[in-house]
Amino acid sequence: MDFNLAQYKIFYEVAKTGNISKAAKELYISQPAISKSISKLEDSLGTVLFTRNSRGVQLTNEGQVLFEYTQSAFDALSQGEQELKRIKNFHIGHIRIGVSNTLCRFVMVCYLKAFIEEYPHIKISIESQSTTHTLAMLDQQKIDIGLVAEPKLNKHLTFFPVMEIEDIFVAAPSYLANLRLREGADADVFHVGNIMLLDRNNITRHYIEDYMNTNHIQANNLLEVTTMDLLVEFSRIGLGIGCVIKEFVKEDLDNGKLIQLELDHPIHKRSIGFAYSPNRCSRALDTFINFCRDFQ
Repeated sequence: MDFNLAQYKIFYEVAKTGNISKAAKELYISQPAISKSISKLEDSLGTVLFTRNSRGVQLTNEGQVLFEYTQSAFDALSQGEQELKRIKNFHIGHIRIGVSNTLCRFVMVCYLKAFIEEYPHIKISIESQSTTHTLAMLDQQKIDIGLVAEPKLNKHLTFFPVMEIEDIFVAAPSYLANLRLREGADADVFHVGNIMLLDRNNITRHYIEDYMNTNHIQANNLLEVTTMDLLVEFSRIGLGIGCVIKEFVKEDLDNGKLIQLELDHPIHKRSIGFAYSPNRCSRALDTFINFCRDFQ
């Protein structure tokens, strides 16, 4: 189909006004240009669209049929423009975010609270899962952005950090006291204690295992836990020695509910931040990214 939107726009304006002169003023083009455009459209359609009369032009039966369709089309375009203006003015949109339960609770909630207060008309969907799953969903374009520990080099993703975190081993004072009473004050707690780590599907688990292997730390009694919240809670009640994120147990360390174990070689800090594909940014996502950058 040889479709020329400009010709249909001219036809539509002439049909509305019933006068070529008035249509020319509305469209800011000359009358001869309008007449030429109408003639081309009639030639391409093989039918006469207008008849002339003393007051201007009048639609033929065929012209009336075409006018009804073009009117619907231009009304729809006008509604589309109005909707885009509404979206822009009210910052309407939808953002799909992937984040682990731990990062959502300790980090994301602060961003979301402030963002929603400023942009209440942007819909937020949260996919709560492991960082590994979040990165997979980003690759599959099932989410728009993820809050994750800094991933290994991925040329398809942009990452900007929001904070550093430090992994540490902690235990309740009572657990350490009983362990040393039973095994001796000089006993290696990693050899004789219950060492609690996240399960093997978690990126943090891989990071800690690499650290332990590099530093020849052997855990003889290993307990796998599914979430960081459970690791913290199990450490509090004295079930064992948990590997947790220091920034998330600061209050427990300050009030003495948990004790940080001293390591010969401290675990290197990691960055957490937002990862997204720069090639798939919507207006709503751009707004969220810029907000998060300024929020720091």
